[in-house]
Amino acid sequence: MTADTQQLKQRFRGYFPVVIDVETAGFNPRTDALLEIAAVTLKLNQTGQLVRDETFHFHVQPFAGANLEQAALDFNGIDPHCALRGALPETEVMKELCKQIRKKQKDADCQRSVIVAHNAAFDQGFVNAAVERSSIKRTPFHPFVSFDTTSLSALAFGQTVLVKACRTAGLSFDQAEAHSALYDAEKTADLFCIIVNKWQQLGGWPLTTVEN
Repeated sequence: MTADTQQLKQRFRGYFPVVIDVETAGFNPRTDALLEIAAVTLKLNQTGQLVRDETFHFHVQPFAGANLEQAALDFNGIDPHCALRGALPETEVMKELCKQIRKKQKDADCQRSVIVAHNAAFDQGFVNAAVERSSIKRTPFHPFVSFDTTSLSALAFGQTVLVKACRTAGLSFDQAEAHSALYDAEKTADLFCIIVNKWQQLGGWPLTTVEN
């Protein structure tokens, strides 16, 4: 284990942050289809700044009996029946994603992965439901702890909408690319890193006087 991974472990008290974004066919994680998921892992660079590490991205076939709300499909522009999406069965996607995240989590010597997302309860609900449907026993993700960039952005920048928070933070954001799980996950990751790094620059971490 390198000094950087040890520092990452200490920074989040044994949690391994994974930025998640999902695109779905509705708002109910139990009944509505998961259609796309992206996950971005993070690392500390040589100067101690939090940065993006690796991105995992999958298009997902609706699970058997899944509800497909037309309004949701119109909003995200996804045709769930398009063969060109290269979508994989949900169980295959979730097992592969969990496998990859467990490996990255182990490499960082962390105990559990925690989802970072914009409006995190939404993404976490769909991840938890898909994990359950896939009968995955060893999910790396904590079932209820999350880091919500909506709340963090409200505190740091006075913004809660992802595009406005990114632009206020100095990040470019192409609205034509929005509502792609891959694009939104990477922008959310960049936003989270900016907030964490800014807090460090202000003297908020490391807190050398705090005992475990």
